[in-house]
Amino acid sequence: MEKITSAGLTWNAEPLKTGFGFKGGSLTELWQVTCRVSTDAGRSASGQSVQSVLWSDAAVFARLGQTAGNEKMLALTRYALSLLPGMALEAPPVMLEKLLPEVLAMGRRLTENQRLRTTFALNALTGVDWALWKLYRGTLGDPDFGTLAAPYSAYVGGRQAALGSIPLVSYGTSEEQVLDLAAKGCFLFKIKIGANPGGRNDPEEMLAWDIQRLARLHGLLSTLETPWTESGRPAYYLDANGRYDTRERLVRLLEAVDKMGALDSILLLEEPFPESDLRDVTGLPVTVAGDESAHSAEDAVILIEELGYRAMALKPIAKTVSVSLAVSQAAGERGAPCFCADLTVNPTMVELNKRFAAGLAPLPGLKRGVFETNGEQNYQNWRALCRQSPAYGEVWTVPRQGLYPLPEEYYAKDGGIWREQ
Repeated sequence: MEKITSAGLTWNAEPLKTGFGFKGGSLTELWQVTCRVSTDAGRSASGQSVQSVLWSDAAVFARLGQTAGNEKMLALTRYALSLLPGMALEAPPVMLEKLLPEVLAMGRRLTENQRLRTTFALNALTGVDWALWKLYRGTLGDPDFGTLAAPYSAYVGGRQAALGSIPLVSYGTSEEQVLDLAAKGCFLFKIKIGANPGGRNDPEEMLAWDIQRLARLHGLLSTLETPWTESGRPAYYLDANGRYDTRERLVRLLEAVDKMGALDSILLLEEPFPESDLRDVTGLPVTVAGDESAHSAEDAVILIEELGYRAMALKPIAKTVSVSLAVSQAAGERGAPCFCADLTVNPTMVELNKRFAAGLAPLPGLKRGVFETNGEQNYQNWRALCRQSPAYGEVWTVPRQGLYPLPEEYYAKDGGIWREQ
């Protein structure tokens, strides 16, 4: 059996166009990390990741700030890579099961936070996991993604003819920008809720801000038409990032949304409650999806069977391909649809997310599969990053009226995800 002989990383900080607000905080840059792993068979592979401390553990971000938080996560990735030399190259889910407990324990020491969220460790491990998948694929004769993933999930083997692009409407996205996205053919809008107006973390101020924001956006979008939803109108995907503290307050939001005539337009409501205080969502008039709180298949089962969640956001580009496959299997067995969400990743990682999403069935209420990508909206140097992608220039990298075409050539090349930069 092949053994790993060395592992290391390189990184750089990519500036964002403006402050990117969510979870009550704001980012100005995202650190891009490339992990490289080599084996005693003379083979090596790289895996990219994008760090998001604010997304993975907002408490760490609030205490340490952007730069120090990123430094801690980068140190954690280095630690994970230091564990690899001497290990046998096995199936990445098996290797991740061995690595994650040690990496999470080290993360808690590095951040001096014994309640560090597992998502922080998974974010740090994403590039490591992807490099291991590339190497492991080589030991099996380089099968395509669907064949490689099949033993771990029976729900990622589809072949969508096209995928819709889900744009992100953050706190600072202007109404003009929203209308421009609609004009480009976008039909499912991810809207960040849970704002922190005035920085006071007042839940009543948050609720009032969210209601006003949704009313304005619904006024803009409700008169438009699209062929790709069952309703014929643009649909909404609300992302609370765990900012709502009680079910009662969430119900008040949904009642206000119903009064403005927007309730039927909400396709998904993602992660309304903090992971430390999850609530039962049974009976809510919208489909509630899990994201940060699903670190494993076991977490997904609890969310679905015990708490009433009815969909799962997958993040192969933020919580590892290995975990995403496990969650998709657990969700699929229980009839909960899945979709791929973004972490504002670079174009190379967009292609990995796209290839995963291409195998999923469309969400109920949509006539096309979808996946989220918002990097073009947020990266200052997006065009330069596109030129660095191994898939640069391919037909499937450019959306046409909101849809990324996925011809047979796309599947023959697996979207270019195995190519090295």
